[in-house]
Amino acid sequence: MRSFPFILIIVIFFSACEKDISVNLQQQEPQLVVEGQFENDAFPFVVLSHSLDYFSKIDPAVLLNSFVHGATVSVSDGNRTMALKEQVININGAKLYVYLPDTSQMANAFRGKAGLKYKLNINADNKSYESMTTIPLVALKLDSMWAQRVKVKSDTNKARLWVRITDSPEPGNYARYLTRRNSELFLPGLNSVVDDQIVNGTTFEIPVDAGVDRNKPIDLESVGYFNRGDTVTLKFSNIDKATYDFWRTIDFAYNSNGNPFASPIKILGNVPGALGYWGGYAVTYRTIIISK
Repeated sequence: MRSFPFILIIVIFFSACEKDISVNLQQQEPQLVVEGQFENDAFPFVVLSHSLDYFSKIDPAVLLNSFVHGATVSVSDGNRTMALKEQVININGAKLYVYLPDTSQMANAFRGKAGLKYKLNINADNKSYESMTTIPLVALKLDSMWAQRVKVKSDTNKARLWVRITDSPEPGNYARYLTRRNSELFLPGLNSVVDDQIVNGTTFEIPVDAGVDRNKPIDLESVGYFNRGDTVTLKFSNIDKATYDFWRTIDFAYNSNGNPFASPIKILGNVPGALGYWGGYAVTYRTIIISK
């Protein structure tokens, strides 16, 4: 309680001394934003956009205009190179411009394979960018998954998801997870990444939070729980250190939003000269029906 008088003095001081302060915020040039993903047994996709000013008004038209068109994008495994071509897809009625393998050159296309490195090359806005990622071998192995009934206040319809994971003896393994409830989209938990810094070489059990839509308000009392009767699919992916750092800092920034006592966080991307990331994923799926 010794801190209370100090805080009180600060409040009184600032309430008694008011002064208008004008801050001149310089306009920043838009930067290229990269979201690139390559999973095992799948083709890569890359989304390119321009960053928006902090105080920009965000609406569908602004987001649509932020996409970068006409870029030259390719992915190489060191022996083969495939070109990605801009295509339009629809997700829940919204247009999304994505760079995917060129359907006219599918003979040169290849799917991701665990244990290989992949280089992304981008030429956009008269600038060149490149980044490297790895689809790692499965070092954090998902052994089993189960649900445990819980009571949240007076609600007895909730359940907590648990998983058992075995980590390989070699240190430095990382993973990210998303969950899908019934037929909804895959969504990340509030803390969606794990590493083996403490549990290296062991078999351990951890709870898995239900994924959340980060574009909507969340209920802090029920977040993380599923409902009894849900069909839950877990997407568990081994990732490399750079991909882990990107999502770890994204999670921290989201969870700290609005907290005046939180430390500033820098999002750690892995595309030099741009924002965002190029990540490889060794994916494992598991599904469970939570009994009623």
